[in-house]
Amino acid sequence: MNSPPRFLDLFCGIGGLSLGLQQAGLSPVGGVDVWGEALATFRRNHPGVKTLEADITRLTQALVEAEFGAAAGDIDLVVGGPPCQGFSTVGKRDASDPRNLLWQGFHRIVAAVRPAYIVIENVEGLNVMQKGGVRDGILAEFNGIGYRMKAELLRAADYGVPQLRKRIVFLGWLDGLAEPQFPHPTCQNYVTVADAIFDLPSLTSRERKTDYAVEATTAYQKARRGTCQVLSNHEAANHEGGLIEVLKHIPDGGNRKSIPDSIQPKSGFHNSYARLASFKPAIAVTSNMRKPSSARSTHPVQHRGLTVREGLRLQSFDDDFVVLGSRTSQYLQVGNAVPPLLGLAIGREVLRAFQSNSSRTLANSRRQCVTIKPRQGKQLSLWDAAV
Repeated sequence: MNSPPRFLDLFCGIGGLSLGLQQAGLSPVGGVDVWGEALATFRRNHPGVKTLEADITRLTQALVEAEFGAAAGDIDLVVGGPPCQGFSTVGKRDASDPRNLLWQGFHRIVAAVRPAYIVIENVEGLNVMQKGGVRDGILAEFNGIGYRMKAELLRAADYGVPQLRKRIVFLGWLDGLAEPQFPHPTCQNYVTVADAIFDLPSLTSRERKTDYAVEATTAYQKARRGTCQVLSNHEAANHEGGLIEVLKHIPDGGNRKSIPDSIQPKSGFHNSYARLASFKPAIAVTSNMRKPSSARSTHPVQHRGLTVREGLRLQSFDDDFVVLGSRTSQYLQVGNAVPPLLGLAIGREVLRAFQSNSSRTLANSRRQCVTIKPRQGKQLSLWDAAV
């Protein structure tokens, strides 16, 4: 097998997982998402890779083959992260959330295309929803169409990402193929927030800069800069004077307890108005990273929330990766992305497993005929096995 395995990225977003898999040596067939702004960013940063703006619930094998010019047999790997709000530990977890039913679309495409391997990523909360029933239901549904399947929580910081983000990752493989392993941690000393972003120009409220003010000093900063000469997506949010005064009282890594009672904000959660610690990895980067009132998202020493570029750095995107769309959309795109370095670690293991199979073994496994029999009178549902 001289050619690299080819993968289709469903719910691709801006393509963080795709980037990591490509860096690992896999070849993209294309990306599918219903979110047009995210696809515009994907196209900007994945030149030559085809995209399809489509609702996964209406996606068919025929449409995939027509749009991407690839027969089902040419797709070795299907990957993706279906929208996860119904699984999130933030707010209400609701098994009836219609967004969760997008798993059915992913499952249906896998059943039709029959790739050799599957990678699914989702939020940490899915692992414990209904006491593990949702996780086990997903494993059972893919097992029912001929896939061995396993799941594990991975911490992004273990793979060089300056972020303590945890994600549940599912690895699937056709019965008879080599089993992929979850990547072992590769980073003994975590990359800190300072290691990641302290070479970026300082900003005041509403200020924007496109030039690097100082040289990169850490290996991580140098790797993210590469040969990039123009800094993009580095613009501070518009913070009013009262908020800036509040932030001045919070030390590096501190929280709202340091704010004097006389100016203590009356709203917000316990972890709001808190600074990231420069000497640790960041917590999970979210779409609210520019809002000090929403979570621990304030710059360690500057009196503001994070910029889109700082969010990208903490997600392990290189500086030549440019996010398009409105400012609000940019933050959402970055917060929803998979860290490329995490994708790289996963991709290396999938590639190792794929290449350990003979061409005959791969062909025979994919020719196996597995019939899906939906339960009588209703659609196939992941939740039936979980509730």
